[in-house]
Amino acid sequence: MGHGHQGHDHGISREESKKGLTTALIITFCIMILEFIGGLITNSLALLSDAGHMLSDSSSLVLSLVAFWFAAKPPSPNKTYGFYRFEILAAFFNGITLFLMAGWIVYEAYERIVEPPTVSSEAMILIAGIGLIANLLSAYFLMQHGNVKGNVNVKSAYLHVIGDALGSFGAIIAGILMMIFDWYVADPIISVVVALLILKSAWDVLKTSIHILMEGTPITIDQKEVRKTLLSIEGIEDIHDLHIWTITSGLDSLTCHVLIDDNQTDQDILQQVIDLIRDKYEIVHTTVQIEKRDLQHKVLKI
Repeated sequence: MGHGHQGHDHGISREESKKGLTTALIITFCIMILEFIGGLITNSLALLSDAGHMLSDSSSLVLSLVAFWFAAKPPSPNKTYGFYRFEILAAFFNGITLFLMAGWIVYEAYERIVEPPTVSSEAMILIAGIGLIANLLSAYFLMQHGNVKGNVNVKSAYLHVIGDALGSFGAIIAGILMMIFDWYVADPIISVVVALLILKSAWDVLKTSIHILMEGTPITIDQKEVRKTLLSIEGIEDIHDLHIWTITSGLDSLTCHVLIDDNQTDQDILQQVIDLIRDKYEIVHTTVQIEKRDLQHKVLKI
């Protein structure tokens, strides 16, 4: 059997990500309070929806930090992979909350499109401008200190923050339209546009997290190509029961059965398989069963 662990760099990335998430949480929470109070004072749905979105974001950032804490816990006899999957569950839950928040915004917007209320546009623009700057700062810290591209948990939190920035930007645009043209229906219309953008981000997060939870092959890896690559090793006659999946973001695993020529040395073939998978696909957590033709076992269902 070949075994390995995706190691030190993975740990450093998590520590940096926690710093970025903590900074983003502090900024988001403070601006959430500002926009909520500002939304009540100005009677702006765009500000209130953005504040509501920020409440969801604050919760998601807390959940993401809790997920990192769980992921750091060591494996146990009944949790042999540890708690890494909690990160994916956190991302999945964050995606659900994004959908719910977008639905609430659309519902509220519909009522305001029917009867547009008067909105204090100048104060709305000021508060939304502060919110936009704060959201961009949060996104910056996550980009600098978090593994936004490689960690689906951090990515889901980052998309929440970007959604906030879009909400603040939309509120500014709506405020300008209302201030110049007294077009108060702009407030709910902009809110709906932002909600649709939030839905797109939510779908991306949900799709990725569900794929991982369903033990899907990592999207960056072609299973057919892996099989072809392994068959190129001299002495290997067949590859079967090949499975590649993601334990958590940045930690992939591979198992397979390798049928070799009876004249080949098991350990030589095994070392070549381990080295090739590590060097070409950056998978170091591998479990390989070497077989020869006289070995008999039942056909596996999957």
